[in-house]
Amino acid sequence: MKLSHAQEAMAAAIEDQWLAAAVQTGDAARAAAESGVRDAYRLAGLEAPDRIYWLGSPRAGAVAMALLSGRLTLPATALTDGPAALSSTTLDPATASFAASSSTVLGPVAVSSAAAATSLDPVGAGGAELDAGPAAWIAEVAAELRRQGWTPGETAGPSLRRRVRTEPWAAARKAAVDVLGSDGWAQLSAAAGRRSWALVMDLIAGRLRLCLGEDLAAAFPGDDSRAVRTPVLDAIYGQHDGTWLSTFEAADRLCPDAGLMTGLAGLAEVARNAGWWWANEKVAVLTERPATLTRDNVGRLHRGEGAALEFPDGYGLWAWRGMPIPADLATELPTLTISRIRSEENAEIRRVMLEHYGYDRYLRDAGARKLGSDETGTLWYLDLPGDEPLVMVEVVNSTPEPDGTSRIYWLRVPPRTRSAREGVAWTFGLTTEEYQPLIQT
Repeated sequence: MKLSHAQEAMAAAIEDQWLAAAVQTGDAARAAAESGVRDAYRLAGLEAPDRIYWLGSPRAGAVAMALLSGRLTLPATALTDGPAALSSTTLDPATASFAASSSTVLGPVAVSSAAAATSLDPVGAGGAELDAGPAAWIAEVAAELRRQGWTPGETAGPSLRRRVRTEPWAAARKAAVDVLGSDGWAQLSAAAGRRSWALVMDLIAGRLRLCLGEDLAAAFPGDDSRAVRTPVLDAIYGQHDGTWLSTFEAADRLCPDAGLMTGLAGLAEVARNAGWWWANEKVAVLTERPATLTRDNVGRLHRGEGAALEFPDGYGLWAWRGMPIPADLATELPTLTISRIRSEENAEIRRVMLEHYGYDRYLRDAGARKLGSDETGTLWYLDLPGDEPLVMVEVVNSTPEPDGTSRIYWLRVPPRTRSAREGVAWTFGLTTEEYQPLIQT
């Protein structure tokens, strides 16, 4: 089957709807999402879960699943008395390691108002001190589960991700290929999912999954690492699953008698109404959508004054043009100085600082050396310790603005550049000899 232009346009419109759901922020529609969970179980031939728990972020959801599965344990007093109990108890080494890593790698943590009002002294295990903040956060996950009816010792049962998500997807894909043909399915996949996959799975969900996995792996080395990372691997991506659901909905529109969305209806309902979630035999754990999602003009996570991706419980990812950055760097960016930028040893972090500070401003303030000028502009050079030199061409727009002034542009060029003309030519993919503009705009 070969799609017409009208059919491709229909598929793209469906993708736009799912893309909007994938980047939606704000409270989950809990009743609708829970209904979707039960439908997903039923369509997979399973009994509905005994309980459905809600957590404030994928991080909290992953830790909740580790607790519910028995992979992660807390002191009995923390399970019964909540975060305040951690002021007078000691965490086991694994939990202490996880808590400390959560604070340093993932940034600020959120604690309940009760925990915030309680004076929590640092506690530790094996001689290591533990900041009460992250300890309170981990205990708060357990406390939230208890508020929703969980009894310590009650288990979640085995993961049903394969039954609930993977097998329905595989069955729907086979059916779609049967009715559309391999070429038709490939064409439809490109029309209905190519943009959203890159924008959502690569730039948002993938970053989130990587951060969670790496942090847990660092916190629990050796055999423990697999145990605590399993919940991340078992996650169903909720709203982010719209990146592939869009293709099946488009296929269903093209072939309405094939019932291509029938087995995916529950998954689609959850994706429209909630964030990441987990499906187990006895329980399902659902999480809220982000409260904040900030991206740059090409869709990368990007924010200079806080978390680019932040959830209601305070968990967030800090990023600059898609590159993860430490939380403390985000708070430092508005007050950067020349000396602070020079003292940064990490070249990637220094580049983030330079972008935020402004290359042109840094060249002026740091005393860049003028290499020469010609009719195309002025070439500036500045050494960056531990990194390649900063070389830029200052270009004055030949067309004046309405007020009579001329706009100045700064073009970063390779360190080997020896003239402004060579640098400007390089930005067009040309040699100095090839660059002979007749008209400048």
